[in-house]
Amino acid sequence: MSSSTSSTFAPNTVTGEPVHLDLAAIKARQRSTWSTGDYAVIGTTLQIVGETLCETAQVSAGERVLDVACGNGNAALAAARRFAVVTGVDYVPALLERARARAAADGLPLALRDVDAEALPFPDDAFDVVLSTFGVMFTPDQPRAARELVRVCRHGGRIALANWTPDGFIGKVFQAVGKHVPPPAGLRSPLAWGTKPRLDELFRGEAREIRTRQRDFVFRYRSPTHWLEVFRTWYGPIHRAFLSLAPDERPALEHDLRGLLDEMNDSHDGTLAVPSTYLEAVIVRV
Repeated sequence: MSSSTSSTFAPNTVTGEPVHLDLAAIKARQRSTWSTGDYAVIGTTLQIVGETLCETAQVSAGERVLDVACGNGNAALAAARRFAVVTGVDYVPALLERARARAAADGLPLALRDVDAEALPFPDDAFDVVLSTFGVMFTPDQPRAARELVRVCRHGGRIALANWTPDGFIGKVFQAVGKHVPPPAGLRSPLAWGTKPRLDELFRGEAREIRTRQRDFVFRYRSPTHWLEVFRTWYGPIHRAFLSLAPDERPALEHDLRGLLDEMNDSHDGTLAVPSTYLEAVIVRV
């Protein structure tokens, strides 16, 4: 568990009134959520994002690389394939085991540790490159997480991130889920990490340069029904959302998700091909 402040006050996102946030309790629930299902089932399909991010960040042989909230190891493995010296951290042990098995299967050296992204147990300036793909964006204390990324990155090093955007497919999925299972009042949306203004806020004074571009990852499944089955079974946030609803409330969430899939499906052969926009960012530390 993080050594960060366990509670804070934040404005209610609807009323603007200050509300108490128990960050320790929120983090415990998040950890439990990501431990349900098996994110690796979905994470493995996202491998191209880690490869692309490493190319954009120009990860080079011999560089010290940290993959934060690494999940089942996509970006960490991509960096290891470029002969970097790589450490991956996550707070879900089962996902670290998946990353370890993948590294062994590919014959890649990879150090893995059970670590909270808001309390990285590394000295200042320990890494040349710090990566995160759809990971650090879900931390409840966003400013603290950003400070940790900066702290462990050497001066002149790069912080490279891939974050879902609010207006992309996954952003809309989270908005649909939030209609039925609202997030804690006052908690900043993780999708804010997918916007340039929020990155400017989080890394103000610590960045020599922030380069961003929008990319699309295409979810390719057998059908919309197949996507729903996979995500409802294996993707922690959606799995937990359905479990938290009464049985007679679940069809409404399924209806909304199915409508979104049908609306955004670019395939014309009966399969699913839904592009989801994410923000790719490289932050050069001062």
